[in-house]
Amino acid sequence: MTLFSILVGAHIATGAVGLVLFWVAVLTRKGGVAHRRWGLVFAYSMLVTGCVAMGMGITTLLDPVGTHPHLPPGEWSPTTIRAIFGWMMLYLATLTVSLAWHGLRVVRNKRRHEANRTPFDVAIQLAVILAALNCAAHGYLDGQPLMIGISIVGLASGGTNLFFSFRTAPPKWAYLVEHMKALVGAGISVYTAFMTFGLVRLLPSHALNPMAWAIPLTIGLSIIIYHRVQIQRWYTRGVSQRVVVRDA
Repeated sequence: MTLFSILVGAHIATGAVGLVLFWVAVLTRKGGVAHRRWGLVFAYSMLVTGCVAMGMGITTLLDPVGTHPHLPPGEWSPTTIRAIFGWMMLYLATLTVSLAWHGLRVVRNKRRHEANRTPFDVAIQLAVILAALNCAAHGYLDGQPLMIGISIVGLASGGTNLFFSFRTAPPKWAYLVEHMKALVGAGISVYTAFMTFGLVRLLPSHALNPMAWAIPLTIGLSIIIYHRVQIQRWYTRGVSQRVVVRDA
C-alpha cells in the first residue's frame, strides 16, 4: 500500500504536467520554439506517467482490495478491481508509453524512415496489441463491455503505427501526421485517466460511465482530424507554390 501511494503521488504529479502542456503543444505555432520545447516536456511526462501507471497496475493485481480500500465492497469485487484498475490500467499505461514514444521517434527519424523499425520500436507496438487483447479478454470474463470497447483503440494504434513504420515510401508529410496523431493520442489517454480514475474517488458508481470516457476521445479525435487536414493542405499548397515558381 505504501508503494502504491507513492506511485499514485508520482502519477498525479507527472499527469498534471501533461494535462497542462498538452494544450500548450496543441495551441502554439507548430514548429516554433515554444511548441518544440514544451511539446518535448509533454512527451517525456507521458513516458514517465505511463511507466508509473504500469507500477500502479501491477500493485493492484497483487492486492486489489488493499490498494483500493475506498471502493464500496458491495459494488466492487476484488475481481472487478483487478480487471479495471489492474489489467486495464496496465493496458492504458502501455498505450500511453507507446504513443509518446512513437510520436517522438517519427520526428527524429523524419529523414531516416527505416530507423522507425528497430526491435524496441516494433516490440512496444506489439506489446500494446497484446495488452489490448488481454484487456478485452478480461473484460469479457468479468462482464465489462467498456474494457472490450477501449481495447479497440490499442489494436488500432499498434496496428497503424506498425503499418507506418514498415511503409517503404510514405509521403513526405506522413511523419507529421504520425507525430501529431501519436502525441494527441497520449493526451487523450491522460485526460481519460483524469476523467475516470480520478472520478472513481469522488463518485465510484460513475467511474465506468461511458460518457466520462467518450468526452476526451471525442475532443482528441476532433483535434487529430483538424490537424491532419491542415497538414495535407499545407503540404499541397507548398507543392503548388513551388511548381508555380519553377514554371515561371
